[in-house]
Amino acid sequence: MPAVRTTRTLRTTVAAVLAAGLTATALATPALAASEPRQRGHAATQRALQAQVDAGVPGAVAQARDGRGNWTGTAGERGGDDRYRVGSLTKTFVSTVLLQLQAERRIDLDDPVEKWLPGVVRGNGHDGRRITVRQLLNHTSGVFDVTSDPGFQEKVFGPGFLEHRYDTWTPRRLVDVALAHPADFEPGTSWSYSNTNYVLAGMIIEKVTGRPYGKAVENRIIKPLKLRATSVPGTRPSMPRPSSPAWSTLSQDPGAPVHDVSRLNPSMAGSAGEIISDSNDLQTFYRALLKGRLLPKAEMRELTTTVQIAPEVPRIRYGLGIMWEKLSCGKEIWGHGGGIHGSSTEGRVTRDGEHSLALNLNADWTGDGAAVLEAEFCGTSPRS
Repeated sequence: MPAVRTTRTLRTTVAAVLAAGLTATALATPALAASEPRQRGHAATQRALQAQVDAGVPGAVAQARDGRGNWTGTAGERGGDDRYRVGSLTKTFVSTVLLQLQAERRIDLDDPVEKWLPGVVRGNGHDGRRITVRQLLNHTSGVFDVTSDPGFQEKVFGPGFLEHRYDTWTPRRLVDVALAHPADFEPGTSWSYSNTNYVLAGMIIEKVTGRPYGKAVENRIIKPLKLRATSVPGTRPSMPRPSSPAWSTLSQDPGAPVHDVSRLNPSMAGSAGEIISDSNDLQTFYRALLKGRLLPKAEMRELTTTVQIAPEVPRIRYGLGIMWEKLSCGKEIWGHGGGIHGSSTEGRVTRDGEHSLALNLNADWTGDGAAVLEAEFCGTSPRS
């Protein structure tokens, strides 16, 4: 894979980029020094952060927790307590809410989408009567990804962003853009990452609870875990403080001019990627989730039941809004990656919830978050 990440959609998890056919270093196995011994503490992680800045990322921030305590590292112009847009890590919050609702017997993940959103998913091979809520959450629905629509890409990710950055996109509008395209495959027959799946999931939460999905996230996750830096902004374009600028080329050309894209209407991502958080809160969330503090045992089994994303990448599998990955050293980690304008985020934790890392790079045209994950969990640094 090429060594440069291109983030033209919200699909910046390892698995997502693979399915979309986009280039990303998150896909490639980082170039590691095989003979390099594991470094003490977080020295390798700090080196990996600095390598991001040396390669052109304006700033990088990471926080880790393990048996030795808490650690914060920065490189470039970043603060250790920066808040940032987390993109598709929002999906883990959404899936957790739906699993909680199932535990309360208010919904069954094997319900057809049609039961909750009658008539919404129809046309071009899409049929909500044959797609389950579970298939939305594990990306086996076949529903077309709205962020692959050329018109949407031009307005939201291309040069048109500067004119349309404050436009409001309703969930139904996002779904209608997606359904104008043929379905990717018959439900349950393959895997393909689709942000439309999670727009629909957010709509289902609203139908079940009678309130916007963001309120459910706030009441069920943010408040109980006291995630003081985490918010569901809706249509609010501003970033809370402290935060650093987010930078984008708004182009596939890495040599294009760089723009400050910090301010935007996050409804363009909605329940597929709008949440704002920081590295401390993200670790608190993923640690609590994997330790079973948010879900009963039955729902934990469902959360972590994974599907294959591609035969050629056996080291990555996708659960319900969460990804399993086996690193080069054999360590297994859970979490999600996310990208939105000028922001690339990774949140990971070991299955026992004891070792976690959350990081953010404030650029979307370059960077290698996978190298930072390898450095933290395997204790190795990229070759210089």
